[in-house]
Amino acid sequence: MTDRAQSPRVFLSPPHMGGQEQRYIAEAFEINFIAPVGPHLSRFEELFAETVGVKHALALSSGTAALHLTLRYLELEPGDEVLCSTFTFCASANPIRYERAAPVFIDSDWGTWNMDPNLVADELRDADKKGKLPKAIIVVDILGQSADIGAINEVADRYGVAVIEDAAESLGSTYRGQPAGSAAWCSTFSLNGNKIITTSSGGVLCSDDEAFIDRARFLATQAREPASHYEHHTYGYNYRMSNVLAGIGLGQLEVLSRWVDARRHNYAEYTKGLRHVPGITFAPMADYGDSNCWLTAILVDPKVFGADCEALRIHLEGHNIESRRAWKPMHRQPSFVDCRVRGGAVSDEIFEKGLCLPSGSSLTDADRERVVSAIKNCAIKNCAIKNGPIKNGPIKNGPAKLS
Repeated sequence: MTDRAQSPRVFLSPPHMGGQEQRYIAEAFEINFIAPVGPHLSRFEELFAETVGVKHALALSSGTAALHLTLRYLELEPGDEVLCSTFTFCASANPIRYERAAPVFIDSDWGTWNMDPNLVADELRDADKKGKLPKAIIVVDILGQSADIGAINEVADRYGVAVIEDAAESLGSTYRGQPAGSAAWCSTFSLNGNKIITTSSGGVLCSDDEAFIDRARFLATQAREPASHYEHHTYGYNYRMSNVLAGIGLGQLEVLSRWVDARRHNYAEYTKGLRHVPGITFAPMADYGDSNCWLTAILVDPKVFGADCEALRIHLEGHNIESRRAWKPMHRQPSFVDCRVRGGAVSDEIFEKGLCLPSGSSLTDADRERVVSAIKNCAIKNCAIKNGPIKNGPIKNGPAKLS
């Protein structure tokens, strides 16, 4: 019998309920607020805004909807350009296409794996010389770590370009002592089933700009005018979160700090368990903030490890362990083949060598040890593990801070 048949599945990042979610859902049923709006939705938005450290939060059907409403508010025209991280999931870039604008992809830096502020500065300088600045910059916080939003804000402010922080993965992280998602003009979050907390599906749009949030709320509810009949002067969307799902969110917010601590613990234990395995290094930790360690990611050097990251992924799958390749950069996706990219070599290499390990907040010590053991077993089969520190460099900046 194979290990896969004997052992329960270890998932990459499964939903993790805290225990109070069903109570809030039951309350919604008791008062019959099953409709899209209600007291649980209002309370969830208030608490989410407090958590992120902003004045306003708008709960929506997805993080993608939050990005789309933001770009709609900016009134993009066909041919307008929007800078976007290339090392990300397609949901960061697709809304640019929804508005018939043109994505321009920006590479990562090796120090954070996030959008490189120096490349942003180069792109804006050249765009200014051409007399056609982009309408916005979508900066993605990768794997739970905030991008260097301050540096990007500084250069963007020089040219009057709006900065949108796609914080889908970074709820509970910090940037220079403040919550991730609080430093840009606006931020968007995902509450998908694999995120740090979940409402099954859902997202949140955050900003201190009240007029912007009011307009986004209007557009998210089919752009219905305040009349006694259905009156519409523009088109809108059915993007609001339901009161029932907001009840799940209330329960999830109660355990956010615990779930973040659990994922940081996973990262710290993985670095300990794999520190002597040649050819394995970890995603770097920036010194300007604390990551929530949503996913622990490694780089696999096939020349040293003896196998590439895809072979390791298949090996883990054979042990009934789910892992996932790092994001394939947007500039390499067939759907964006016509788009410009500045840089690209960094995100290309991360994709070629990167693998995300099981990182859920419900991951047990035994599950994590299974993952570590399976990786070591793969290394033994392909390249003998030697005693002592790894030969291909230390873990950059050490494990995530656990305070």
